[in-house]
Amino acid sequence: MNTGSNKPGEAAVAADRTGTDEVTAGATDERALGSRAPEFVKARRALHLSWQVGVFVVGLAVVVAGIIMLPLPGPGWVVIFGGMAIWATEFVWAQLVLRWTKRKVTEAAQRALDPKVRRRNIILTSVGVVIIAVLAGIYLWKFGLEMPWKIKDQ
Repeated sequence: MNTGSNKPGEAAVAADRTGTDEVTAGATDERALGSRAPEFVKARRALHLSWQVGVFVVGLAVVVAGIIMLPLPGPGWVVIFGGMAIWATEFVWAQLVLRWTKRKVTEAAQRALDPKVRRRNIILTSVGVVIIAVLAGIYLWKFGLEMPWKIKDQ
């Protein structure tokens, strides 16, 4: 099972509640999988279940707001990842998805810093700008500053 980690033998299991879990050296930013609810909440099953329902509902509201923001003005993807982070405070599946997403974003950022990729992106952007400028020039030469809905048949 891919847990989003390069460490061999890591399994997707809930955190040990005995308090004996130790973070391995070099992985200080990765916490154990499982609920991050306070201990008094985890100690009572009904309270923990209602805590999980509350976290799920709040996370769902944030994710839905992010999905609504995708076609509308607003930081849609940021809000969606914020909702996933809310879910990740309580659910292992969300922690695994968030871990995988962080790894992929980091890999993409490293690839973007590669000089060959940067050079290719600059060339493609320059070509795109030139094409847009040529099309705008042709439009202005043929029609002037008239808007398309005001252009009469020629």
